[in-house]
Amino acid sequence: MPRILALDYGTKRTGIAVTDPLQIIATGLTTVSSQQLRPFLTAYFAKEAVEQVIIGLPYNLNGTDTHATKPVKDFIRLFKKDHPNVPITTVDEQYTSQMAVQALVQSGVKKQQRRNKALLDEMAATIMLQAFLQK
Repeated sequence: MPRILALDYGTKRTGIAVTDPLQIIATGLTTVSSQQLRPFLTAYFAKEAVEQVIIGLPYNLNGTDTHATKPVKDFIRLFKKDHPNVPITTVDEQYTSQMAVQALVQSGVKKQQRRNKALLDEMAATIMLQAFLQK
């Protein structure tokens, strides 16, 4: 059974999470430089069957675009050109970064490790994917 992949896209880094083949459990996969994301995804799709990609779309509390919304939308356009047969679904990513910090605190990760932005991005992607799976 194909996996579902989630992306917490940022202008510098992108956190990536993936389901198990049965699409029950979401786990962090890695964090990659956003400049290397397209080749990373192409290589990943060559190795693994992915039926859908989830990407967090940032909005303000009032529903308007943030400064980060346009780069995500630009990436989505490129993704659709690169992988026209892989459906991409946007989800609200509000509070995922704060939830990621709290999850790391609750799991006992030391303060110095929690400052690792790559770990936070990967955890945020995992939280988005888990929320998507629960719907």
